[in-house]
Amino acid sequence: MKFHQSIKYPLAVAAIVAAQVCTAQTGSKNYVVIKPSDTEKEIVAKAANVTPSARQLRWQQLELTAFFHFGVNTYTDKEWGDGTESPSIFNPVLFDAEQWIRTVKAAGFKQVIITAKHHDGFCLWPSKYTEHSVKNSPWKNGKGDVMKEVAAACKKFGVGFGVYLSPWDRNAPMYGTDEYNDFFTNQLTELLTQYGRVDEVWFDGANGEGPNGKKQVYDFNRWYSVIRKLQPTATIAIMGPDVRWVGTEGGMGREEEWSVIPADENMMEKIADGSQKDVAFAPKGDKMQKDLGSREKIKDAKGLIWYPAETDVSIRPGWFYHAKEDDKVKSPQRLLDIYFSSVGYNSVLLLNIPPNKEGLLSASDVKSLEGFSALLKKTFANNLAKGATIKCSNGINTNALIDQSYTTYFTTKGKDTSTTITFTLSTAKTFDVLSLQENISIGQRVEKFVFEYKDGEEWKQLAEGSTIGYKRLLKFKPVTAKEVRLRILSSRLNPTLSSFGIYKLAE
Repeated sequence: MKFHQSIKYPLAVAAIVAAQVCTAQTGSKNYVVIKPSDTEKEIVAKAANVTPSARQLRWQQLELTAFFHFGVNTYTDKEWGDGTESPSIFNPVLFDAEQWIRTVKAAGFKQVIITAKHHDGFCLWPSKYTEHSVKNSPWKNGKGDVMKEVAAACKKFGVGFGVYLSPWDRNAPMYGTDEYNDFFTNQLTELLTQYGRVDEVWFDGANGEGPNGKKQVYDFNRWYSVIRKLQPTATIAIMGPDVRWVGTEGGMGREEEWSVIPADENMMEKIADGSQKDVAFAPKGDKMQKDLGSREKIKDAKGLIWYPAETDVSIRPGWFYHAKEDDKVKSPQRLLDIYFSSVGYNSVLLLNIPPNKEGLLSASDVKSLEGFSALLKKTFANNLAKGATIKCSNGINTNALIDQSYTTYFTTKGKDTSTTITFTLSTAKTFDVLSLQENISIGQRVEKFVFEYKDGEEWKQLAEGSTIGYKRLLKFKPVTAKEVRLRILSSRLNPTLSSFGIYKLAE
């Protein structure tokens, strides 16, 4: 779909005390101002204490979100409509929102986002501000409302509900004028007030010409204000303050993914005085570099912000349904690989599954999702480190690493920023996957680690990495061992590890 090609992207401690059980601290902020007098050491410490907001933490823990691209493009066999399509072509005669939600929930997805309005301006709800909507389609004699049925299905199955509303509208005659920002605000308000709880609002940065040949100056600040007022728990992505785009649409994130990055000028305008309780900003500048948050990147920053990455990809080559792509659906194994390179790279995976002309998720897509889910569940069903004996000379609460609770965590004594944690299994096990998690409600801290296994009397390296964040997954050739160890070589203040796991990939 290439949402992002028309813009320049973004998009954009208190010391930990020893305790029998460490649990997440509260009261931290998701941004910090850097003073000109701050030393590099002080900047690193500040970075270590930036934490996600409640909505950002909830979003990160979703791991999997589904995208539904559905609209007139489904019927014109196009990726981008031009706004001249007749509503009469929209007629999903077998439309079944429950089939959509039931399918993705069974596959492990915890939230969905639907294209309420794409660039063509056609609305999947009966908006009173335009005639270019389902109310003028033959579907249900113009009485249908896709958004209403999807929201109801989400509520029934306990799945988060999100909306995509395209700022670019190739149908609206007032696009390119101040009046359009009023029009857009009115449509946004409809979506945020008529369908219950909205968990995410998703904007892209596409900004082309409207019917009058003009481009629009988007009033993002106004739109953010409306969202925060009407749906205060909703995450705003990716042209927004809560989540940024990873930079590609291929399902591949960064191996070194920092959620704490330097604040750009627009962000600093919002956070510089430190008085705002809920900062909302439009991202500017390049957020697509390979390295966004290393020490080298943050040392000259004026401020730091918790700004995590989302990785989006479609299960098909295109973003809307095309019958000719029925045999080009990504395989279960390919989806598992994408999971490792997105969720496993400290990101959230936004996977697009486009409904077909009948209004259903196609059999080929459903089959692939089922296969992916089976591989995922089988791979991570059994943590082979469970029951291990754990030793760490400077560690606190080592059992938190394998207690299956995210809120408890391991840390180190005093000011130690490095450590070695040794796990002795009950018997030798064969494994080829390492899973690590930091408790990001404390911050993101680990900068370098090494994972090793003991072969006879010799320790041999299996994997290494830089960042961990919410989750880091590493694959390697299968080995059989009874003793393994994790060495944290560098961390911003004390490391705070929530979980450690070794697994065997499902075949």
